[in-house]
Amino acid sequence: MTGWWVADLLHRDPAMLVAWVVWVIGSIVLHELAHGWAAIHEGDRTPIETGHMTWNPLVHLGGMSLIVFAVIGIAWGLMPVNPSRFKSPNGDAKVALAGPLMNVALALLAGVLGGLWMAYGSFAGATFHDNLTTFFSVGVVINVVLAVFNLLPAPPLDGSRILASYSRPYAELIYGPQGQIITIAALLVMFMFGFDLLWDVGAAARDGLMGGIARALP
Repeated sequence: MTGWWVADLLHRDPAMLVAWVVWVIGSIVLHELAHGWAAIHEGDRTPIETGHMTWNPLVHLGGMSLIVFAVIGIAWGLMPVNPSRFKSPNGDAKVALAGPLMNVALALLAGVLGGLWMAYGSFAGATFHDNLTTFFSVGVVINVVLAVFNLLPAPPLDGSRILASYSRPYAELIYGPQGQIITIAALLVMFMFGFDLLWDVGAAARDGLMGGIARALP
């Protein structure tokens, strides 16, 4: 099936395929669970009541997201929350921020482990060493991209909820009659022009973190 990303990666770099599937799905699940844990901490039991506090990726991604992932390799998730239940005035911002912070934590974890593996993992043989290096590398890049992307102040991304919590004019704009048009326009612009830049940011973070740790170790 020429041109299908799964077939292409399976033929060219199976380790990259495994890393991509594991990190994309796993990072999105943990991103959504972080929203859920933060919402529960804020007094909202909606994530529990709707059955979303689970490790099952089918619950978090849903059918359409998984179909898109199978076709083109990207996906998204959803964690239902009810901001009216939050106990603190800026609860929505805290819950929204929890997802990107989880991705930052995962990127740091992958980067540290990857740097250690680059420095000391050669005992496992060249092939396994390279494959596991690829796994950690993909983990850093994907999670940096997810963190930065979700922090953009464009609905329905987490950044828009954070900004709306502190800016009434912005909240009135995105939640007003023109909000849906703004959402569609913002997503189109990001998908058309933003992904190369986001990928460059992720690659720079990977090189700096993994490479820096590997070079610093004796």
